[in-house]
Amino acid sequence: MAPMHTLSVLVENKPGVLTRVAGLFARRAFNIKSLTVGETEFPAASRMTIIVEADELPFEQVTKQLNKLINVIKVVELEAEASVERRLILLKVRADESRRTGVLQVVDLFRAHVVDVQPETVVIESIGSLQKLEALLRALEPYGVKEIVQSGAVAIGRGQRSITDQLKEK
Repeated sequence: MAPMHTLSVLVENKPGVLTRVAGLFARRAFNIKSLTVGETEFPAASRMTIIVEADELPFEQVTKQLNKLINVIKVVELEAEASVERRLILLKVRADESRRTGVLQVVDLFRAHVVDVQPETVVIESIGSLQKLEALLRALEPYGVKEIVQSGAVAIGRGQRSITDQLKEK
């Protein structure tokens, strides 16, 4: 199994940029495991967090090609030890009267939150690492998970340096 790589890609906030970036990965037959995009502290720039599974050499070639794309400002690979990564998950779980107490105990144990309560189900929100969210899912499976919605990862480097430093200088 190839290693996972997390890229933080700073791009111009313009139409079509996401398509060009995703297309580059698709043309090279990379499967994007996670992709999130959002504006930065500078409205003219967006940050993409992309997680791909790839061997070193093909991954290095793709990052070089990414740097050459129009509208790409900067590409940084984030190492796990030098970054913070989080994901969001919403789970709809069976929670009738007989199961609700057990479900709520699991929610408390994982520091998750109930965001909707219906007579037969609850919707649970949790934010954390992939490992934490997978553990929460495993703990709730015996109660009956009816539906899952999850975001891709967002990640940021630790320390004082910022991927947007060069934008501040302009």
